[in-house]
Amino acid sequence: MKKKYLDIYNELVMSIRDGSFKAGERLPSEHELCVRYDTSRETIRKALHLLAQNGYIQKVRGKGSIVLDSDKYEFPVSGLTSFKELTNQSGQQIQTKVHELYLLEPDRKLAELLDNTEKVPIWRVVRSRNIDGEKVILDKDYIRQDIVPGLTKTICEDSLYEYIENKLGLAISYAKKEIVVEPVSEEDRELLDVNNHDQMVVIRSFVYLEDTTLFQFTESRHRPDKFRFVDFARRSK
Repeated sequence: MKKKYLDIYNELVMSIRDGSFKAGERLPSEHELCVRYDTSRETIRKALHLLAQNGYIQKVRGKGSIVLDSDKYEFPVSGLTSFKELTNQSGQQIQTKVHELYLLEPDRKLAELLDNTEKVPIWRVVRSRNIDGEKVILDKDYIRQDIVPGLTKTICEDSLYEYIENKLGLAISYAKKEIVVEPVSEEDRELLDVNNHDQMVVIRSFVYLEDTTLFQFTESRHRPDKFRFVDFARRSK
């Protein structure tokens, strides 16, 4: 049997998401919620605890439960999900623009980065992501041309991973990722709508095929106010 505090939690989440309760506003008091839902204070406290745990409210002494800004896109840190797949899940109006697509001869640093001892040509792909009218992500990819040949602007605007898996028949397996916060760069200012932000959240990924071949290095730069970086963790026993 579903517990009542979960019903209350889900209803309050919907009220926050549809704007009935806006960021910075205070939720009704515990007493008012008890009356509204005809339930005990303990049940209300369980629902509020779950809201706080999931980032919807902050309980402030003397002020009650303050609604937090949850108007952010969830970006999974673990797992390997293409931007197209995230787009299909979000239902937002999202567009990709390719700014650069060319082959380069890797210098020593780039060759070492991609474990490219033979120094075969490397694709450089630079793309911005426009979400609901704002350019808020800058992706810079370096991909081994001997493993991923034939890239075009159309492919890069659609989905690299779909092309690699469905057209080339390669199995993308896992990635090693690093997340840092860095100052906004001149390239960020040129290609993104950074507004008044002076820092970016940067995810650097080394992506491997099923046979453990490293074929891609990506630097993905995100405007920090638009994203919530999430992961699922399980305690080992």
